[in-house]
Amino acid sequence: MDTLPASADLHFRPTGFVDAPFGLDGQVIRLAGGLLWFSAFEVIASEGGRRVAAPLVPVAGLDDFLAGLSDAQAETARETIARIEAPRAPLTLGERTLRLDEPRVAAILNVTPDSFSDGGKHEGDPQAAADAGFAQSTTGAALIDVGGESTRPGAADVWEGDEIERTRPVIERLARTGVAVSIDTRKAAVMEAALEAGAAMVNDVSGLRFDERAVELVATSGCPVVIMHHAGGKGDLHAEPSYADPLIEVYDWLADRIDALVAAGIERAKIVVDPGIGFGKGVAHNLSIINGLALFHGLGCPIMLGASRKRFIGALANEAPVEERLGGSLAVTLAGAGQGAQLLRVHDVAETVQALKVWRGMRDQALTPVA
Repeated sequence: MDTLPASADLHFRPTGFVDAPFGLDGQVIRLAGGLLWFSAFEVIASEGGRRVAAPLVPVAGLDDFLAGLSDAQAETARETIARIEAPRAPLTLGERTLRLDEPRVAAILNVTPDSFSDGGKHEGDPQAAADAGFAQSTTGAALIDVGGESTRPGAADVWEGDEIERTRPVIERLARTGVAVSIDTRKAAVMEAALEAGAAMVNDVSGLRFDERAVELVATSGCPVVIMHHAGGKGDLHAEPSYADPLIEVYDWLADRIDALVAAGIERAKIVVDPGIGFGKGVAHNLSIINGLALFHGLGCPIMLGASRKRFIGALANEAPVEERLGGSLAVTLAGAGQGAQLLRVHDVAETVQALKVWRGMRDQALTPVA
């Protein structure tokens, strides 16, 4: 193997997944304490944001590979590999504890008039929206993600008072029965109202960058938070995409954001990362990120994948309209589960839960030694 430049930045993507670890001691690593084992790393070396090499390093040869790196590279590599392997701590969500040792479903519940997929479906009727959330929970969703503002391209900003009026009564109804709820918002006032109403987690598509009060609010509350990558400024979620390497750039953006939030008092164990499929990204960018999703385990945080019914699915399927993207959504969901994503944010809960049960059943069978 050629020596990598000492000045290169290194990123480690788990690959070479195996069905079961039996008889493979020293040859495989368990991914984030979950159901998957892998046998190699794709080590992506980049300089100036561009890849210069990407050798495949077997787990069995990892020590020799690390010995050939510079001291600084080896130290960073060991820290990253330790994060990839470390189990993710459960999230405390109100009365519930959400374990992250297998993929879980986060259900999308929009109370908006203009969301790209289900806008207007529950607008103006908090009880009907809550009933839909109860049904999602009963069907198998571990978390109900309630949103009161559309973040589709071209959507108008919503005044925080209107967003609170849309979301708070729904959250109150769900939370009082013990359903785990997150609030999907960029605004600190909406976060605050939702947490007071019983929400247990914040999901911010701006990565806590839109509202200057948001970071302090989340840090003070101690609640878990989902931070999502987007290409534009703090108020521009859909900037024209331009990436030298989307996978690496999204990873580095999230790494920098995690460091900033930890410095501000938010525990790393309470940060969930979302690579932001469809936000300032074209079809090729989305596919690069999904195909390389396992890379994000190097951040040491749970991964949320939100690709349900997104535009790129239609682009790959003869321009299928939103209501005809279930098959593609399930394909992406299973691709995420197969790379260790812990949270899968979806519209179609029953179908996704069934798909994951079958996926889990196949995993369990593979982990049963043959007599």
